[in-house]
Amino acid sequence: MTDSTLPELTERLLRENESLRAELEETNQGVLALYAELDTQAEQLRQASDLKSRFLSYMSHEFRTPLGSIRSITRLLSDEMDGPLSAEQHKQVLFISGAAAELSDMVDDLLDLAKIEAGRITISPAWFDMLDLFAALRGMFRPIVDAIAVDLIFEEPQDMPRLYTDDKKLAQILRNFISNALKFTQQGEVRVSVRPEGEREVRFAVTDTGIGIPEDLHGNLFEDFVQIDTPLQKRLRGTGLGLSLCKRFAELLGGRVGVESTPGVGSTFFVIIPLSISTEPVDGA
Repeated sequence: MTDSTLPELTERLLRENESLRAELEETNQGVLALYAELDTQAEQLRQASDLKSRFLSYMSHEFRTPLGSIRSITRLLSDEMDGPLSAEQHKQVLFISGAAAELSDMVDDLLDLAKIEAGRITISPAWFDMLDLFAALRGMFRPIVDAIAVDLIFEEPQDMPRLYTDDKKLAQILRNFISNALKFTQQGEVRVSVRPEGEREVRFAVTDTGIGIPEDLHGNLFEDFVQIDTPLQKRLRGTGLGLSLCKRFAELLGGRVGVESTPGVGSTFFVIIPLSISTEPVDGA
C-alpha cells in the first residue's frame, strides 16, 4: 500500500462511519417516534375502553329503575289488585313480565361486564359446602323446571371437600350454564355434577340433551356478544354476554371454562377452579 492510498482509505472509512452514524441516528429517531405513537394509541384505547365501561354502567343503571317499575306493575296486575283480569289479559301481562325479566337479565350482564372491565369486581372468598350450593341452585330453578318437559338433575357430591372461593361468582357461572342448557334442551334432561380434577382443582359440569353445538363454533362461544345462529336461538333473546361473563368470573376465581358438544346429542359446559382460591386460609372444620 502506497502512502497516497492510506489517506484516501482513511477518508473513505470516515465517510462510511459518518454515513452509518447518520443512518443509526435516523433509525433511533424513527423508533422513538414509533414508541411515542404507540403510547398515544395505547392511551386512546384506554380512554375508549374507559368511556365504554362508563357508558355501559350508566346505561345499565338508568334502565334498572324503569324495568323495576314495569315488573312491579305487572305483579300488581297479575295479583288483580285493581280488579279481575280476563284470560287474555293475564296472558298479555305474563308476556310483558317475561320481556321485562329478560331485559333485566341483559342489563345485569352489561353492568357486570362494565364492572369487570373497570376493575371494580371484587372477590369475597369463604368456606362453603357444595351440598349447600346445589340446594340453592335447585330451589332457584324449581319454578322453571316445573313448567317445562325437561328434568333438572343435581348429582349429589360424593366425598367432596369444602371449597374456599367466592360462592356467589361460582353460583353465577353455574346459573348461566343451567339457564342456557334449559333454553336449548326441548326434551330429556339437564344434569349438574361435580368431581375432582387432579389434586388441587374441582370440575363443575352442566350436561344437557339439547341441540348441541358444531365443533367449529366452540372456540368463539366464550367471546363477548357471540350467539349461535340456529332457528332456536332466533326465538330466544339475549345479549350474548352470559358465557363471556362465565369465562371472566372463572378467571377471577383462578380457573377456566370449556365446552364439549355434539350436534343432535347435547353439550357439556364446565368450569374448573382451585379447591382454594388462596393458600393462606386453613379449613378448621
